[in-house]
Amino acid sequence: MKKQIIGMMCLAAMMSSCHIYKSYDRPETIDASGIYRDPASATDTLAADTTNMGNLPWKDIFRDAKLQALIEEGLANNVDMQAAALRVQEAKVMLTSAKLSYLPSINLVPQGTATSMDGGTYVKAYQLPVAASWELDFFGKILNTKRGQKVAYEQSKYSEQAVRSQIICGIANIYYSLLMLDRQVEITTETAAIYKENVRVMEAMKIAGMTTEAAVAQMRAASHQVEASLMELKRQVRETENSLSVLLAKAPQTIDRNTLDEQVMPEELAAGVPMQLLENRPDVKIAEMTLASAYYTTNSARAAFYPGLNITATAGWTNGSGISVANPGQFMLQALASLAQPIFNHGKLIANLKVSKAEEKIARMNYQQTILEAGKEVSDALYLFDTQNKKLIEDRGQVEQLDKAVTYTKALFQSGDATYLEILTAQQNLLSAQLSEVSDNFQRMQAVINLYSALGGGRE
Repeated sequence: MKKQIIGMMCLAAMMSSCHIYKSYDRPETIDASGIYRDPASATDTLAADTTNMGNLPWKDIFRDAKLQALIEEGLANNVDMQAAALRVQEAKVMLTSAKLSYLPSINLVPQGTATSMDGGTYVKAYQLPVAASWELDFFGKILNTKRGQKVAYEQSKYSEQAVRSQIICGIANIYYSLLMLDRQVEITTETAAIYKENVRVMEAMKIAGMTTEAAVAQMRAASHQVEASLMELKRQVRETENSLSVLLAKAPQTIDRNTLDEQVMPEELAAGVPMQLLENRPDVKIAEMTLASAYYTTNSARAAFYPGLNITATAGWTNGSGISVANPGQFMLQALASLAQPIFNHGKLIANLKVSKAEEKIARMNYQQTILEAGKEVSDALYLFDTQNKKLIEDRGQVEQLDKAVTYTKALFQSGDATYLEILTAQQNLLSAQLSEVSDNFQRMQAVINLYSALGGGRE
């Protein structure tokens, strides 16, 4: 009896050392510290902040009512979103199936035979048994399979969150692109009207002998250039509307929207502490679930070295005992236990374990790399927001001064102290500065979108 107890203790210790029953824990080697860079700090260290912009509901970030309606439409109709939801259901069904693996399988297996010897009368025998089979999970084979399937289910849910975040931020990005283009069309249309008036004035001055045909031709060329630029912008508006329509899973059409000047965006961005990124960002969680899945695959490869114990039983009626046939049939009950211990499998078990360990290491490295890339995206978004805020101040100052320059140049031209080329240059510079200001304003909005996405925003 003592030998049996000692033997069981040794077996338990051996199984424990092989981690067959141990559940996945995040490796201590995974490091998320210092992955954010402060855009305003000389030491690159971002001060810890418990506030995390990614935890805010998306309606608190994107406050435009028409944009909110488009996002809700996209979440309801987008094909990728619907496919992700179906994959979650698939994984849930597979998890339920894995949990049921602990239970015995029961099947009805009726059989019948008809036998004739030397042309004699046929002897009919039958069996009406119910067969049951049960695998006892002493060595964690079923346990690790179930845990692996649970990880796959969690991974599918994080994948759905990733698609949800991409749709929310994607719709917002295209919507703000439309508003930017609308504003650029508006500025260019106003500029085109000014150039047409300039052409009219120059033609009148030529008739009066105050300028040359070359000056008129130069002004006409500049007017044509602005008109061509306007047509290009309108083409971009049409294509952007089409792209947003497809994202909403509907035919290309006009998108109802507000204006760029009506948008209200957060004035300050908060990234939160780096550890929150490990819990909030879907792609980081997917990478961790991939590591967990590889961990359980390695456990299953270890468990394959241990014996498998199966119990089978049949119960039912039969009129054939294998020796004679008797009627009526009699009740039959049979039970069988079998133990299979792998001894030699052409090195397959060892190869599977080595491959599983290698895949687990790869998954761990990919997990750490995903964290680093996520930190990079957060750092980039923070710096972009800080940069665009500063650029907008300079842009507005430039537009203000160039607008004055156009006014002064026109006055000098009328008094004969400036040429038509100076007017053209001043107006072209003003147009370029106005378009740049709009573009930089959009880049600032894009920084908000990028940071919200980088922090795992848009989760349910």
